[in-house]
Amino acid sequence: MTRCPEECGKQWRLVQEKLGWEKQKEEEAKEEAGKRREEKEKERKKKQKRKMVEVRKVAEEWEIWDEEEEAAKSEAEAKKLVPENFIGG
Repeated sequence: MTRCPEECGKQWRLVQEKLGWEKQKEEEAKEEAGKRREEKEKERKKKQKRKMVEVRKVAEEWEIWDEEEEAAKSEAEAKKLVPENFIGG
């Protein structure tokens, strides 16, 4: 018997507690849930990292493409500005 003053004032009353194996099962379940949460968080971070790498690769490809396009435009403009007889010899 234990005393539970918040529930029954000053009276003594029998309070049924969980058995040891029940407590152990609950603790194990909480630990497992915590491990699963940690694993999910790690996996989410890995996915986020992969996405960032992919975004960087795409951005680099765009930069290269932009540079090539800019060079092609500059070359085309130079051909327009320089007379044909200077280029052909």
